[in-house]
Amino acid sequence: MNFLAHSFLTFNDGQIVGQFLEDFIRNKDRYSFPKDIQDGITLHRSIDTFTDSHPAIHEAKKVFSPLVRLYAGAFVDVSMDYFLANDFSLNSLKGWKEHSLKVYRVLNEHERFLSENFKKMLAKMEHDDWLFNYREDWGIKFSIQNVLNKAKYLDKDIPVFQAFLDNKEVLQKCYDDFFPDLLAHVKAENARLQLQK
Repeated sequence: MNFLAHSFLTFNDGQIVGQFLEDFIRNKDRYSFPKDIQDGITLHRSIDTFTDSHPAIHEAKKVFSPLVRLYAGAFVDVSMDYFLANDFSLNSLKGWKEHSLKVYRVLNEHERFLSENFKKMLAKMEHDDWLFNYREDWGIKFSIQNVLNKAKYLDKDIPVFQAFLDNKEVLQKCYDDFFPDLLAHVKAENARLQLQK
């Protein structure tokens, strides 16, 4: 769900592809890709595991749990992309735009590895520039609604976006407490992966 974070937490083009592929492939297929794409898949899984266990993420889930119960994590993921896209200590506004364009370019250049479902999503993502527009309230509202629409057991009119707006300060603090730890974790994980070459 948090496409911006997964694309940002990479160290080469192959890892960008792998980070996106993770949600679209079967586990047994991961070893059919080049090593750098496999590394991206591994990083994606490591990010998810680290995120799920972090105390700040547990706090953030409390914002959404009363509304969506077990789906709270998905909405926290989306929320974290909003705060990342507005984190100018990590990138400038121009830098975030350049990052978004680079990700679309890299994914299109590796089209042969992408499933048909992913290609359809990528076309929409690029057309509406999801990655850059996560910084806007309307961009996150769109993403939240997208999660609601895809969730089998949730009413499509649950006021999740309003909960996001009402709790921005709480969620911002959770992001501030969480993301530096995640960044350090990913750097260490990437260093480990590079030693395996």
